[in-house]
Amino acid sequence: MGLTPTSTSDDEQARATLSPGPLLLLVVFAAFGGPLALAALYAPGDVAGVTRSGGLIAIVAAVAFIGPLVVWMRFSRDISSPGGLTAFVEASVGRPIALVQAALWVASYTLYLLYTSAYVVYDVLPAAWPGVHDWRPLLAGVLPAVAAVAVVSGRRVALVVIALLALGQLVLLVLLDVVAVQHAPGASAFHGSTSSDSARALGGIATLFVCGSLPLFLGGEVREGGRALNRLLVPAFLVTAIGVVLAVYPIAQDPAFATAHVPGLSLVRVDLNHAAGTAVGIGVAGSIVAVMLLEYIALSRLLHYVSGAAVRTWVWRLGIALAIAGPISVALDPDEFYDSLIKPSLILLWLSQLIVIAAFPVYLWRRDRLRAWHVVATIAAIAVMAFGFGNTVIGSSES
Repeated sequence: MGLTPTSTSDDEQARATLSPGPLLLLVVFAAFGGPLALAALYAPGDVAGVTRSGGLIAIVAAVAFIGPLVVWMRFSRDISSPGGLTAFVEASVGRPIALVQAALWVASYTLYLLYTSAYVVYDVLPAAWPGVHDWRPLLAGVLPAVAAVAVVSGRRVALVVIALLALGQLVLLVLLDVVAVQHAPGASAFHGSTSSDSARALGGIATLFVCGSLPLFLGGEVREGGRALNRLLVPAFLVTAIGVVLAVYPIAQDPAFATAHVPGLSLVRVDLNHAAGTAVGIGVAGSIVAVMLLEYIALSRLLHYVSGAAVRTWVWRLGIALAIAGPISVALDPDEFYDSLIKPSLILLWLSQLIVIAAFPVYLWRRDRLRAWHVVATIAAIAVMAFGFGNTVIGSSES
């Protein structure tokens, strides 16, 4: 079975002292891909070629992701552990396969940590703040170190930083949605479509919510465990999904915005004012950083779970690696650094998630709890993760 958390005086992460209140709710909200980044950047890009059905695609994509969400929540109801998804697999099919899943997941998110700062500084921020160009090498070197300091400073400091980033992006998400709906009122982007472009857009948006599993690695630290986390996952997902749909369907109708570098930023700048658009762009960068911090936290818990070393030991080790990665990305070509790491990171992520989903019916069958709706949820979840894997592999082969 999995290792139990280390109990040491300086390892606050080992104790179930987190209250499932507003602070943690904001953290869970931030985990769903960085909701503002989904609504303002990623999802509009997915529907750029299907303007007449962008709204409907976004709705169906959110519904499709209920499959993975159900799987995670059903596991979480029984298992609260720093092992997160790996603990689910271990309880279902044993430790050897769980260690394979853990290796894939750790490799995936370690790569993500290493390349995200370069992506934020060189790809996202310049759209919001053109004057940042001369400062990009410095920021790319400093941002990972700042993220490391936030997490090394302790669990509460890290979660407060994430919660503040979540609160800021929630405000900006509401602003974006209001501007977007006023830009294109009505339901003209809710037409049905069966084209291959629509199918790819649907799958693309559905996979954007995958980081919503990150809070599960805090399950062993939350009072009432996974059941309390589950009560936060549902509202956080619903707010994110609604925010994405309300932003995407108006943007999808206007190719000039849908194909912009940061669609939500461009829309708000044109329809409201330059300062508001800049705020949205900076908020998008902040939302990506919030997910990065959550992945850092989740990695430290999982590595603790499989190795037995204290959480704080892994927090420091990951922080050192992160701080070193910033200058390396600057010394190399930042765009090449990002491009070379993102595809293997995603392939490993989808494989690790597929193992979790495949273990789900086994877990319930062994306990004589498997029901028809569990099978439906499993099929939907496999479809989402398999699409993510296939789309990444095809993209890799075409690049």
